[in-house]
Amino acid sequence: MKRVLSGIQPSGQLTLGNYIGAIQNFVKLQETHECFFMVVDLHAITVPQEPAALREQTEAVAALFIAAGIDPAKASVFAQSHVSAHAELGWLFTTLAYMGELERMTQFKDKSTGKDSVGAGLFVYPTLMAADILLYNADLVPVGDDQKQHLELTRDLAQRFNQRFGDQFTIPEPYIPKVGARIMSLDDGSKKMSKSNPNPASYIALLDPPDVIRKKISRATTDSGRDVIFNPAEKPEVSNLMSIYAHCADMTLEEIQARYEGQGYGAFKKELAEHVVAKLEPLQRRYADIRGSGEIHAILKQGAERVSEVANATLRSAKEKMGFLLPR
Repeated sequence: MKRVLSGIQPSGQLTLGNYIGAIQNFVKLQETHECFFMVVDLHAITVPQEPAALREQTEAVAALFIAAGIDPAKASVFAQSHVSAHAELGWLFTTLAYMGELERMTQFKDKSTGKDSVGAGLFVYPTLMAADILLYNADLVPVGDDQKQHLELTRDLAQRFNQRFGDQFTIPEPYIPKVGARIMSLDDGSKKMSKSNPNPASYIALLDPPDVIRKKISRATTDSGRDVIFNPAEKPEVSNLMSIYAHCADMTLEEIQARYEGQGYGAFKKELAEHVVAKLEPLQRRYADIRGSGEIHAILKQGAERVSEVANATLRSAKEKMGFLLPR
């Protein structure tokens, strides 16, 4: 089996965009690949986090993984900070990365623009991400378009290490689904739906109550005109809503377009809301059961123990190649 690794930050509430663009694919991949899925809490602290909120969101994200259909018997689910090899290999890769490479990262430039001071953690974030991936010699890494640049750096660092110290790391390939990999904001079709957006109306949170979902979709921005047509260049807002509809109703874009021909946006948005509610209600019930039982702690412990065997062996081998004196 080829190995897949991916993770989601526990900062803010997970959104429908996270579900369609990432978690749904995680559920499919666990049937055909060896999968490691983590809550990347070490990445979350590259920006200030309130301690109680960080703990709560870490547990919530892990529980949502399971509620969405990830089976801990098939895939390892764990918290990044529970496996210390991530931080240690992250530092080793920081020493191999160049300032210019990190300065070119688009996400760093976007998040630092206009700020008086920027934390060093945000700057070196890509080297920790490289360690996350390379610790497990993952073959495939599910990434959105906004993370492809980081994966390219990961590939460069793996090749640099292999050339300098000897073959150690698998060169990972991106896994980018053709449809639904990038769900956009409800208030701006040019921006990705993001849990960090300060406007809650811009995203649908996975735990939003049905009435909140209906209200958000009814107020979602639509393009001029009234035709339900998939054309991201000319009608980005409606095209985004159609993508959401396709995933939640299991319909093709052509079927959706035919269904609402001549009806305008009103009927389309009303039925879209009901499909989203129907999609999320079973997940929300399962989530409540998981949080109520407390089982997520045992799942995370089991996952960390399982992946630590792989991570620690990789770290030890890398340190040996670099010339560290290892304990015997």
